[in-house]
Amino acid sequence: EALGPLPNRHELETIENPLASEVYSADSVLLGKFFVQERSQTEYRKISQHVIHALIATEDVRFYKHHGIDWRSFFRVIVKSVLFQRESSGGGSTITQQLVKNYYPRRSYFVFSLVINKIRENIIAVRLEKVYSKDEIVALYLNTVPFGDNTYGIETAANRFFSVSSEKLSLPEAAVLVGMLKATYTYNPRIFPKRSLQRRNVVMNQLSKYDFISSKERDSLITLPIELRYNKITYHEGSAAYFRAHVQQQVTKLIADLKNDDGEKYNVYTDGLKIYTTLDSKLQQYAEEAVAEQMKKLQKEFDNHWKKSSPWKSHPQILQNAIHNSDRYKKLKEQGMLESDILKVMNEPVLTDVFTWAGDQEQKLSPIDSIKHYLMMLNTGVLAMDKTGAIKIWVGGINHNYFQFDHVRESTKRQVGSTFKPFVYAAALERGIKPCSYISAQKTVYTDVKNWTPENGHENYDLKYSMAGGLAHSVNTVSVRLLEEAGINNTIALAKRAGVTSEIAAVPSIALGVSSISMVEMVTAYVSFINKGKNVTPMYLTKITDRMGKVLVEFNMKDGEQVMDPENARLMVEMLKGTVDSGTAVALRTQYGLKNDLAGKTGTTQSNTDGWYMALTPDLVIGTWVGADDPSIRFRSTALGQGAHTALPIFARLYRKANADRALNHYTQKRFEPLSARNERLLACDFFKEDKTFLEKIFGKKDEEVKQKAFGEKEKKKGFFKRLFGK
Repeated sequence: EALGPLPNRHELETIENPLASEVYSADSVLLGKFFVQERSQTEYRKISQHVIHALIATEDVRFYKHHGIDWRSFFRVIVKSVLFQRESSGGGSTITQQLVKNYYPRRSYFVFSLVINKIRENIIAVRLEKVYSKDEIVALYLNTVPFGDNTYGIETAANRFFSVSSEKLSLPEAAVLVGMLKATYTYNPRIFPKRSLQRRNVVMNQLSKYDFISSKERDSLITLPIELRYNKITYHEGSAAYFRAHVQQQVTKLIADLKNDDGEKYNVYTDGLKIYTTLDSKLQQYAEEAVAEQMKKLQKEFDNHWKKSSPWKSHPQILQNAIHNSDRYKKLKEQGMLESDILKVMNEPVLTDVFTWAGDQEQKLSPIDSIKHYLMMLNTGVLAMDKTGAIKIWVGGINHNYFQFDHVRESTKRQVGSTFKPFVYAAALERGIKPCSYISAQKTVYTDVKNWTPENGHENYDLKYSMAGGLAHSVNTVSVRLLEEAGINNTIALAKRAGVTSEIAAVPSIALGVSSISMVEMVTAYVSFINKGKNVTPMYLTKITDRMGKVLVEFNMKDGEQVMDPENARLMVEMLKGTVDSGTAVALRTQYGLKNDLAGKTGTTQSNTDGWYMALTPDLVIGTWVGADDPSIRFRSTALGQGAHTALPIFARLYRKANADRALNHYTQKRFEPLSARNERLLACDFFKEDKTFLEKIFGKKDEEVKQKAFGEKEKKKGFFKRLFGK
């Protein structure tokens, strides 16, 4: 009783390490892990013998001769370590005793703590040796011990420091890792390379001393430098960090009520779950690379654009709001500090890590200067979904370490601009309006909507556009007239059926994209165009298993519902192809040289706050968004701030990379289904024609000018809401 409870044979047989849960892509690539301590398990036969030999020579040379306690070694260590201070004398405990300390931490017994804990460890060590073989004890030990940088276990350490499996470790690499066990921080090769080298060579001497290697081999090896191949895959780093953060939250909810065979709830951080997702690792990689390339270039343009000024120079509230919303300000405010004192503290420079596109930098900045720096950073969101609803790409921002706000999730909504127009056009088709019906681009004042006058980006008011032409050139006045014909409620209903869950106000300006909608909703809704008019349910998980492979949760695709006529969906794709071939997205052909079968829609919101591009391929919809987290921060020039300049290049760069990868040919080489003969006839018209009347032809004046001269005012169109709502 004085020793406290000791583990029995059954408990010793079932000891386990906490294991990180792993997240896998659809093509079986490890995307990352969820862990408290980063560790993994590996079998004895898969551990390099170099590691085993280095461990035995350094920590417990008589390991295979004792039964858990090495009395001779114990007294030798006391003499050599304590009296003569020799580093190479080895540890005071056997490997088995060290393993016991890892699993059963020492307790407090006041003045008798050292004696009682030693007795406990000795008893448990002897019991362990009766339950496990020597090889199994070595494997348990190497799967348990810390190796620095929050890594536990030889497999994780080998991957972290040398980017190999434990099976592939060379002798010098094995010596570095085993040498680190003496003091994981002091001998960490990343932090203290010189100390680590010295400690590695101590291990080499031990290997030579006990005949694991010859003295000649030792002499040649100790001259080699340490060549780290550091590979940090953590919760925040690695591929698809934003996606994994979302998955972690969802998986935690999904397993909340599930219990293992022992009746205990599962823990996503310690139970070694295997989480299988729909993500495509190569598409994800190329998307992240494309984001880095485009956003680095765009940020430079943005910084130059604002070089001699700042958005808060004329609108100081922008900076003031950002300061008041900062964690630092809120904490100081909670402490009861006055505003003037808080600002004084926040203006004092401190050493801090700063994100830049030139790399992370340690700079001396005041908290307010940091706020200014991050206010001016442009961010992005990229999402790809196939026509079954499976998510293939998820990039929630530019860097999850510094910007954890995810721009893809359903909770993140931004105005969508002209990317909403396809739903107006689709609703018009559903109402029976023919694609070759010509719609005037003439400017109109709607008196029953507070004299609202939609305007176009170009002086094209004297033209009439077919539906394909109006969509390709994103003509605002045409979109509003089509909304009139289709009906505002019909248009909203179609968008909702397709996958938009956000509120859409029943106002005419939705034709120009004033609604705030999330990226995941927009991509989901667009999939109905390539899915023959059927909607889809977004899906990113396929199954979750325990560490032994037992399926805990499995997910299946859901059948979609028909939200529009299949022929109309195909017409929409064909009209959106015109945007790429000769419309607002023509840069994909002329500048980026993409020859794939593509369709899409650009979008730019008021004052260039948001830039969008929605790309359609035969099997994928890929949405890209660019903007600042604070909508008040933006380009002042449409040439720089439009979606064709900000968001579209991300897709272009991504798809150029995909084209160069033959493994993705099943995406890039596929073509849209041919048009039916009926649809070919329906689209057989020019994009636009001149909107000339008989009077204009005679007098060389536009009909509107003639009317103005006759009536002394612009034509005013009344009854917009009457047409929309039937009131």
